[in-house]
Order: sequence, then C-alpha cells, then structure tokens
Amino acid sequence: MTTPSANDATQIVRELAQRARTAAADLALLPRSVKDAALRAMADALVERQDDVLAANARDVERARANGTSEAMIDRLALTPARIAGIAEQLRAVAGLPDPIGEVVRGYTMPNGVRVQQIRVPMGVVGMIYEGRPNVTADAAGLCLKSGNAALLRGSSSASQSNAAIVEILRDACAASGVPADAIQGVPADDRATVDALLHARGLVDVVIPRGGAGLIQRVVTDSTVPVIETGVGNVHVYVDASADLDMAEAIVLNSKVRRPSVCNAAETLLVHRDVAADFLPRAAEALRREHVTLHGDERTRDLLGDEVVPATAEDWDTEYLSLDLAVGVVDSLDAAVEHIRAHSSGHTEAIVTSSIAAARSFTMRVDAAAVMVNASTAFTDGGEFGFGAEIGISTQKLHARGPMALPELTTTTYLVQGEGQTRPAS
Repeated sequence: MTTPSANDATQIVRELAQRARTAAADLALLPRSVKDAALRAMADALVERQDDVLAANARDVERARANGTSEAMIDRLALTPARIAGIAEQLRAVAGLPDPIGEVVRGYTMPNGVRVQQIRVPMGVVGMIYEGRPNVTADAAGLCLKSGNAALLRGSSSASQSNAAIVEILRDACAASGVPADAIQGVPADDRATVDALLHARGLVDVVIPRGGAGLIQRVVTDSTVPVIETGVGNVHVYVDASADLDMAEAIVLNSKVRRPSVCNAAETLLVHRDVAADFLPRAAEALRREHVTLHGDERTRDLLGDEVVPATAEDWDTEYLSLDLAVGVVDSLDAAVEHIRAHSSGHTEAIVTSSIAAARSFTMRVDAAAVMVNASTAFTDGGEFGFGAEIGISTQKLHARGPMALPELTTTTYLVQGEGQTRPAS
C-alpha cells in the first residue's frame, strides 16, 4: 500500500474537514427528534450488520497478534456480539438523554429591559484522535451527533478495519434518517501524516480530543494548533486507611484492579496504612493472585508478603500498566498517602477506603483529581456510571471540562441578547 505524502495527507484532511463544516451547519438546525431517530437507526444498524464489523475486527485482531501486541491491548481492540450490543445500547441511551443544544445556562433582564441569555450551541467540527478501542468510534460519533457537532474520527491503524466498518454503517444510517452522512467521517489511519494534518487544520476543525496513551496525548497537546481538550492517562491509586473496613477494602481493590485492567479507570497502585498492612496485605495479595495479578511492592510490602512480590522500582509508581500488574506500598499515615499520590497521580481517579469522616474529608480536599472515590471502586469513573450515557473521554485538565465528558462538555455557549430598540448611551 502506498501511503500519502504530507501534502497529500493535508489535502485529504482538509477536504474531509470542509465537508464536515458543511454538515455541521446543517446538523445544528436539526430538531432533537431527527437526531434521536438517527441515533436509534445507528444502533439498530450496528446490530443488524454486526457480522461485517466482527469480520473486520477479526482481521485487526489477527494482525495485532502477529505483531506481538499484548493481550491487554488486544482486549481493548477485540469486539464480540455482546460488546457490539453494548455499543448499540450506548447509542440508544444517548438518544434518550436531553438535548443540550439551546439549553439556557443563565438568563436575566437588565434594568434597561435588554434580555441576556447564555445558551448552549455546538462546537462545530470535533476531531477525535484515539487508540485501540473501536467502540470509541461509535461513542464519539453518537455524542457528537446528539450535541450538533460533526465528527472527524482518526482511530489507530491497529483498529483501522474495525473503525472503517463501523463508520460506514453509521454513515448509512444517518443518510437514511435525514442526517448528513458527512456529519460522521473517518480519517485515514494508514499514515501518521493525517494526524499532523488534523492537528493543524485550524479554522476548519474547532477542537481536537485525544484519547489514548501518554505518548499520543502529549503529542497532540504539544503539536496541535487546533484547540485541544486533554484527556489523561489513568495512574489510579487506592488508599486503604487505618480505619478501613478490610472486607470492603478487599472488594474495592479487587474490583478496581481486575474488573477490566486495560481501561484508564483501573487501579495501578495500592497504598496501605502501616497499622492495617499486616492484616490486610496478605488477604488482598491472595485474592489478587487468584486473579493472576503480579504485585510490585516496596520493601515493607515484600517483608510482609515475601519474595513472590516483584521489587518495585521508581518507574513502577508512575506506570499506567493497563495489565494485571499492581504497584503496592505501605505508608505511615494519611499525609504520606496524599503526598505519594500528589507526586505520582495523573489526575484521573483516586480512592480512599476509610470509616473516618475526617480522613475522607481530608483526602477529598487535598487530592487533585478529576474524580475522587470514598469507599467505592475506581471503576465508577465512567460517563455511563455517572448517568451521562456514553462518554467521549475523561478530561484531566481544568479548563472547559474535567472528568467524564458527555453532551454538555461537547458544547460551547453564545450570548443571545434581545432588545426592543435600546441603544447604549455615549460614555
């Protein structure tokens, strides 16, 4: 296969973006009923044509295995009938959510009778750059459509055939539902030059959202001339406090780590207060080993658990494993746990297990993260679990959006000012 040159990639992306801008202008005028019907049609079409998707996905998975891709990454890539059904259900859930477009954020009447309203409007053209998981293709397309945005979807080359099959199905469903097919477009993934072209399509693309590993996100944030909403990696911690209910702690640690270790809300580090370490760590280690988790422990952890624990290195505390690996450390206090987390956190999700109201309050006030859990699994950091429907990503930045990004986070606002002939006096 001949890959495009940088000039060719720029031309391809600019043509796609121009078509997206045209579609976005039409999409912004569509009523909720049309958008919701299109979303339901997209969901139905994915289920009806799942054989096409599964066949394309099987080719991607086969190629990934041949390239030596880890099983954790293959889990992110692989689709099954159940996962396709889940993707379809997410689209139906988005159809059932309130339409954010036109929502009045605030409104008031000035003393001179001028009425001011801040209302939600679409961003326009949203560029998504993401890795691995082909479900992101449908999630992003659905959320963008519902929020009145056109989507340019640049997935990874590892999922290129899966993504192409999904985009084709979604576009066909849109066209049959009275929605411009160009509201959903796939950007070719066979050359990195298309990423560069998308990042520099300022004026045609309104915002870029990266979703993937640290390398991808850093590249997008550093190189883009298009505004970026930064989603973050998940170096997630669970801290078991001295006052923790140890049965609860074991269940939370286990669920946070092994429910689905390849996703960004999975726990990567366990911190245990020294007062309960001797009681808690052996039972937690046994439960985790039954799930084939490899522990990377500090010296005090290894003193309690033995040589089966891999010695933790400085790198382990900063690693998002996305696999059945867990860094484990014993800390002297809540203060020490917070200090460790502040030094190594990616700002995604942090959790404390405690029966102390004071400890919980201190932890939640001092830990800087998009989501903070008290006596709950880190797996709950998810748009669906928060009641948002599908999410387009989890933002770890502090401007515009933070945490799971759903429909409101895919809008901007405009001020609608209405008068009856008022003019402003000369100063």
